[in-house]
Amino acid sequence: MAKKKKIENKLSTFTSVILGIFADEPFRPKNYKQVCKIMGIKDLAGKDVVYKLLIDLKDKGLLKEERPYSYVMSAEGMAQFGPKTKYVEGTVEMKSTGKAYVIRDDEEGDDIFIAANNTFKALHGDRVRVAMFPKRNNSKPEGEIVEVLERRHTDFVGILNISRGYVYVRPDVDWMPVDIFIPRGGLHRAKDGDKVIAHLVDWPDGSGNPFGEITRVLGKPGENDVEMESILAAHEYPIEFPKEVEKEASKIPAKIGKDEIKKRRDFRKVFTITIDPADAKDFDDAISLQQLPNGHWEVGVHIADVSHYVRPGSAIDQEALDRGTSVYLVDRTIPMLPEKLCNNVCSLRPDEEKLTFSAVFEMDDNAKIYDRWIGKTVIKSCRRYTYEEVQAMIDGGEGDYKTEILKFNDLATKLREQRMALGSINFHTEEVKFVLDENKKPIDTYVRVQNESHELIEDFMLLANRTVAETFGKPESKWHNHTFVYRIHDEPNPEKLNKFV
Repeated sequence: MAKKKKIENKLSTFTSVILGIFADEPFRPKNYKQVCKIMGIKDLAGKDVVYKLLIDLKDKGLLKEERPYSYVMSAEGMAQFGPKTKYVEGTVEMKSTGKAYVIRDDEEGDDIFIAANNTFKALHGDRVRVAMFPKRNNSKPEGEIVEVLERRHTDFVGILNISRGYVYVRPDVDWMPVDIFIPRGGLHRAKDGDKVIAHLVDWPDGSGNPFGEITRVLGKPGENDVEMESILAAHEYPIEFPKEVEKEASKIPAKIGKDEIKKRRDFRKVFTITIDPADAKDFDDAISLQQLPNGHWEVGVHIADVSHYVRPGSAIDQEALDRGTSVYLVDRTIPMLPEKLCNNVCSLRPDEEKLTFSAVFEMDDNAKIYDRWIGKTVIKSCRRYTYEEVQAMIDGGEGDYKTEILKFNDLATKLREQRMALGSINFHTEEVKFVLDENKKPIDTYVRVQNESHELIEDFMLLANRTVAETFGKPESKWHNHTFVYRIHDEPNPEKLNKFV
């Protein structure tokens, strides 16, 4: 308090009025002309005094220069003369117009509006600190971003422009309000008009644009491979696997050891098939069928046992966690696991011994289930089918193992009827597929028909999933107290359900 009074006594009334103007709106930049207008000063002598006082207050540390000859209150000025400003932290949601909203971490109240000239150096997705403006009447909360706490995006896909000595990248995303300046030394052989990835390096104080460098040249805009890689890069999804992941995958043996087979239920001599789309590269599920001595049928649903190869804490496990899923584009799949695993070791290819995790059911001709078993298995697929091949046999055509295929379909149909009778909702959705030319560029579309061959696989997979969930979820189960992940759909909102009906 003593320090504050000492400084205040040294200041003229004129200076105090100026500081009061800045204190009312501490984060809005003002130049001497704006201050003069607020104070009602019109003569040149008065304007000259204000101009010199602003520079003097900046030199004393009470104001800081936000832009050339425009000032805002400094931290020291705020501490001595400004109001008690409330600060809030949150995440930026940037709009294409340059304005933004900050979603509060504390979830108290509405999102905070940020005018385009108050976004500081923040970009979409950044965690920031916001200085709140005094609330007027019933207006929405408004503030100014004063600090970027955590940068969400540092790599941007865009077009490189070289014009009149300026080099910059114009990002593809519409929420990026500014271009990225590229120093001549940061071009990395990129040429004017190339689609590139620019890495944000710095955003100097006083600069309206960030500075960056080119980290990768994707190619010419419009080319299919370039645009596909741009999509992946824009979502920061890695195209290649780290060297340590590939090295770890290369050490995984393709052949299954005899000791491992002894630990598992053996299905290698049981009729087993996979049914997938014609363009599928990896086969991660299979079904098996055999008739038991009592006349019942044993149906097995087999899923590739990836957990046998991907151990917790390994480099492959961490990479899969980071990726979260495989990504399916129009013309390619970017897998979650290295190719040796997803397309080789774990793919249930025909005539190859594979490790699986299975749900096995004993049922009669009416698909009534008498027994079920869940555990680790080893299988050997007899045949890889496409949905079209299976459907042709269901429709009356000939084909390999037709008797077994029709039995699968008969049991699946009865399982479906039972499911519907219990209140299951059958969502028939249309999936749009693309026709590609020789360069894998889309040239046409068609709607994939959901027919019985698709439903055949769907019903057995639903049966297996439900059985596993029940095994862990029922109170009487020995696994009931174990941690387990469920996919649960909430009860539908009655009002929305009535509208849907």
